[in-house]
Amino acid sequence: MQNVELKARLKDIEGARRVAAEIATRRLETEHQVDTYFHCQHGRLKLRQIDGLRAQLIWYDRPNLEGPKGSHYHLVPVANPETLKAALAAALGVRKVVDKRREIFLWHNVRIHLDDVAGLGAFVEFEAVLGPEVDEPTGRSQVEQLMRRFNIEPADLLSASYGELLD
Repeated sequence: MQNVELKARLKDIEGARRVAAEIATRRLETEHQVDTYFHCQHGRLKLRQIDGLRAQLIWYDRPNLEGPKGSHYHLVPVANPETLKAALAAALGVRKVVDKRREIFLWHNVRIHLDDVAGLGAFVEFEAVLGPEVDEPTGRSQVEQLMRRFNIEPADLLSASYGELLD
């Protein structure tokens, strides 16, 4: 699976929430997510536990660049997250734990995340999901359009994951 993504600091989460609500083709429930990052040789590996929903093991690889960037990922549903977390922690070691509240809006094939991350603050993420009908240039164009719509400036852009920002 592939997407084009961008992460940026938010100065005004209320303003971002208004823009997201205006343009959203759909709004999903707000989620409380806990991501446990594990050490791994290639890419990033995390176990995402979401209150009231099934956990997922997520492996992804993307460059640490500011602005829109391609990302390859695998999602694996997890029935027994605590058991898996214990096994991965024993085998690989825990790198970081990220606790966040995530508001999720959909704009066509793009997921808009408004995140309040414990210890870090407020952020926005855009994830343009690629597939047969949306190629990488189209996904980049969508993300760039959202950057303008949300008034994201170059100084707001981030290259690292939340786990790396907590280092």
